[in-house]
Amino acid sequence: MLDEPTASLDPASTAAIESLVLDAAQAGTRVLFVTHDLGQARRLADDVLFMHAGRICEVTAAERFFDTPASHQASEFLQGRLLL
Repeated sequence: MLDEPTASLDPASTAAIESLVLDAAQAGTRVLFVTHDLGQARRLADDVLFMHAGRICEVTAAERFFDTPASHQASEFLQGRLLL
């Protein structure tokens, strides 16, 4: 489990961490990666568990999540709106 492992890192360090995560996943390790960075989630995710206000709103394949989110909260987040 990695909780925001690239927060406040420069792009080169972020790329290095992402490479390690992808290598681990390709070797068969299931990685739980917490991020608020949509670009990073798109690059790394196979599945998405989306939470808002401490509750799980959606669990789905990454491609489906980014193309057609099922929850209102996820849709709003993906459109760049602030969720309160």
